[in-house]
Amino acid sequence: MAKPNKKGPTKTVDIFCAGCRTQLFKYRKDGKGALVKCFKERIVKDFTVEEGVCPQCGVHFARDTLIRGAPALKMVGGKVSMK
Repeated sequence: MAKPNKKGPTKTVDIFCAGCRTQLFKYRKDGKGALVKCFKERIVKDFTVEEGVCPQCGVHFARDTLIRGAPALKMVGGKVSMK
């Protein structure tokens, strides 16, 4: 299987915790669909202290996984929102 494009998209979105509205990442998202996964190489700025856990409220919003051979965060449904 092919790996995701290293250069990636140029459009950045802000990812927020759905519960407390704390900003979690700035992410280079491709496409216009829902946020299901975040490839770690596309995260521009990471505001979390522990991977997959909101620094404000402590909710687990994602889990670590490999997708197509690349490290990624698989989002838990309803735990994050984006702008």
